Amino acid sequence: MDRMSFGAFLSPLHPLGEDPALSLWRDLELAEWLDRLGYEELWVGEHHSAGWGTVGSPELFLATAAERTRHIRLGTGVVSLPYHHPFMVATRALQLDHLTRGRFTLGVGAGSIPTDMHFLGIDPADTRRRTAESLDVIRQLVAGEGPVTRETDWFRLRDARLHLRPSTPAGLPMAVSSAVSPFGMRLAGQYGIAPLSFGIPPKPGSRIGDLVGQWQHAEESAAEHGHKLDRAEWRVALTVHVSESRDRALDEIVDGWTRYRNEYWALLGTPPVASRAEARALLEELIEQRGTLVGSVDEVTEAIRDVQQETGGFGRLLVNVMDWADREATHRSLELLARFVAPRFNGSLKGVTDSYTWTADLARALSGR
Repeated sequence: MDRMSFGAFLSPLHPLGEDPALSLWRDLELAEWLDRLGYEELWVGEHHSAGWGTVGSPELFLATAAERTRHIRLGTGVVSLPYHHPFMVATRALQLDHLTRGRFTLGVGAGSIPTDMHFLGIDPADTRRRTAESLDVIRQLVAGEGPVTRETDWFRLRDARLHLRPSTPAGLPMAVSSAVSPFGMRLAGQYGIAPLSFGIPPKPGSRIGDLVGQWQHAEESAAEHGHKLDRAEWRVALTVHVSESRDRALDEIVDGWTRYRNEYWALLGTPPVASRAEARALLEELIEQRGTLVGSVDEVTEAIRDVQQETGGFGRLLVNVMDWADREATHRSLELLARFVAPRFNGSLKGVTDSYTWTADLARALSGR
């Protein structure tokens, strides 16, 4: 890619023990920090169980964040469509579009936490079908294509239309999430919507999981439905932590990573680790496989270039913000990424570098005279 930009993805997930209200305020503070550093996007997720994810309404969180920020684009990462009536999703999305003066992107997905589905009496086998049915209706409502009438086994609409229209002629930006299954990527291709991929554990012999396969599914589906996707609109979320060295970066995150592994991911079937040494060794393996990007400025820069090359290129890297390091180290990592890594990919160094080179050449010529 000629240019790659940077954003952040905040689930958010926080280990038990901290006051949940204060963790929400800490996440809002992080939104302000990202805005000041020039990150282009912030995505916030939706969770309803397991204790770690206490944002049940990303729209409410983003409405608050919008008042605290000036430039950063805000997205739902994601609204789990099977949990909501599509008319209400579309209504809230357009209201946020106007409240943020066009800084909102509607990110949608099928949901990923089985206990959330259990609460709502939803069969996990029905979530993909419900997502496709809901997205089809939402797109019609947002586009204002006339009254929408639709009846399914889980929602009903009669002559439905929205009060508001998108705040700009380009319409309301949308994105579809994808992780392990090709469903999300194929849905993005079907509707010509930007895909948002999550980095997944690499397979043997691969350093980047199945990101290449995800893009292929999106392209194939887009071609089948008469669309063409642009890699510049492809967002990839990966965990990134930058510090002065790889050893220091590992020291800053290994204990937090272990808590995630043993207390949260274990709920989803991931085997726990027995010691700090084992955790560090597993992290080292993930780093080598590019499943997570950790190290110094130069090391993280190299890792991002590797992922770009092996995937064929994507337009935006979303830093998957995890509560692995403490507040200060997390803020410092995001600052190092914004100041010293991002400029190597977004073109912001070209002007000053060209000016320095031209001046140095001229100085040598004048010195010779």
